[in-house]
Parts: sequence; structure tokens; C-alpha cells
Amino acid sequence: MYGVVTRNEEELEWSEFDLGFYEVKDVTGRQTEPVETGINMISCFGDNAAAEADPSLVPISESGEPATRERPYFDWAYICPIREAYKDGLLALIDECTAVNDDLRLDDVGFPRKEYCYCDECQSRFETSEFEEWEAWRANVITEFVEEATDLIPGRTYFTLYPDPYPGHLFRRAGLDITALEPFVDEFVVPLYDLGYHTTYWLEVIATGFVDLLDRPFSVELYAVDLDIDRLIHATEVVETYGKDVFFGYDASTAQAAIRRKRADENSGETYP
Repeated sequence: MYGVVTRNEEELEWSEFDLGFYEVKDVTGRQTEPVETGINMISCFGDNAAAEADPSLVPISESGEPATRERPYFDWAYICPIREAYKDGLLALIDECTAVNDDLRLDDVGFPRKEYCYCDECQSRFETSEFEEWEAWRANVITEFVEEATDLIPGRTYFTLYPDPYPGHLFRRAGLDITALEPFVDEFVVPLYDLGYHTTYWLEVIATGFVDLLDRPFSVELYAVDLDIDRLIHATEVVETYGKDVFFGYDASTAQAAIRRKRADENSGETYP
């Protein structure tokens, strides 16, 4: 199947897309009303607006560096995953979304990088926890949040993974214990974004890594903004060999054109504009 990731509700119903993800909350902190016609999608711990409004929510490294856009390796600001009031807001939003569509996609779940978070509250909770290893404690924080979130999702739960299938990397980087998370997730989504897809061998390398890593199904999300259609089609042909479905991010028109052309090539005698 082919799907779209969009902020435009009308694109969810375009006939070329078998399903669509609708960003109800994105990493800027922008929120909109959930929809019935698509799978609502929530950026959980990526939130520029919340970080700017209350810097005390932002994770900090052991040396005191906040996880904000001012750091060279962050494209957006993060929120510490143990902040109860913020988590309560996320759970309320999840509940609101699943009231109109049973399925939901959890995006940006986890700690920002392996250096985070050393805020006073994280250190205090770790010291009083049952865990001896800090990384194991972090992973339990995320697993408990996902369990609580998925209790509110009556339908299918989609979960975005950072595109690094190397053994142990997701655990150390984001606090994602894949074995612990899989019972709560129906399908993982792996974004493999590139501005041109001039080469595609790396798509196969990463996708096959997730084949080995995951027991649950996974789909691949490709970037479609200002893309050459032939290159996007070729990237699609590569990743659909390994992933369950292919989703296209943030340019429904380009995705639509690529799907039409690809289907026309596969069905001789049919032509599309």
C-alpha cells in the first residue's frame, strides 16, 4: 500500500493513497483538531513551543547543554519524557484523537540522544529506582509511557523509529527497548529521508537492518518534497521490497504523481497525466 503524511486534511482522501497520516501535533508544537478520515499523528517529545514557553522542561546533558535547536545536532527542541504535566497533556491529546479514529501514530518518542537527560528530576528518579544501570532506567521510562499511551488506542498503533537499526543504537540513543516495546506496537514506521535519492543503496542497507531487528511489521516513509519523480519511484521500488508499505512525507502532489506513473508502468496500456 501507499500512504501520505500530511498537514492538509483534504489530501487524506485522494484516491491514490491507501491510507494517510495527519499531523495533529508536530515538532513546532503546533496543534490542530484530529480527523476521522486519517490516522492522527502526534509528535510526543519534540516540541519547540513548549520548550520556549518553559525551558525547565528541556532535557539537559551531564555538562548542562539543553536539547534545543541551538545545538548543532538538533533540528527541534525536546521535552524531558518524565515531566508528568506534559505527559498528561499528551495522553489527553491521544484520548481526543482516538475518540474520532481508533488508529494512532506515535512520533518522536524517546530521549533526544544518549547524553540526555541529567536534569535533577531524572537523576533523583534514577537514584531511587530499582535499576542499577542508567540506560535501563531510561528505557523503562519510555516503555511505561508507550504502555500508558497504547492503553488509550483501541485500534492500530504505529510507532516511528529513528533510522538506525544497528544493534543497541536505539536503546542507547533514545531509550527504546525494541523487545519491550513490540507488544504495544502494531507497526513501526522508519523515515528514510533524502533531498534527492540520487543513490539508493543505503536505503537497502538500512531497510534490511530493520528486517533483522524487528519482529513486528515495519513500513518506510520517504521524503517527497521537490523530488524528481523518477528518483522517488526508484526509491520506492527499493524500499517496498523490505517494508510492508511505503508512505510519502509532506508533498502529496509529488507522491500522487509518482504513484500514478509507477502504477501506469506496471499496467501496460494505462496512461496517466
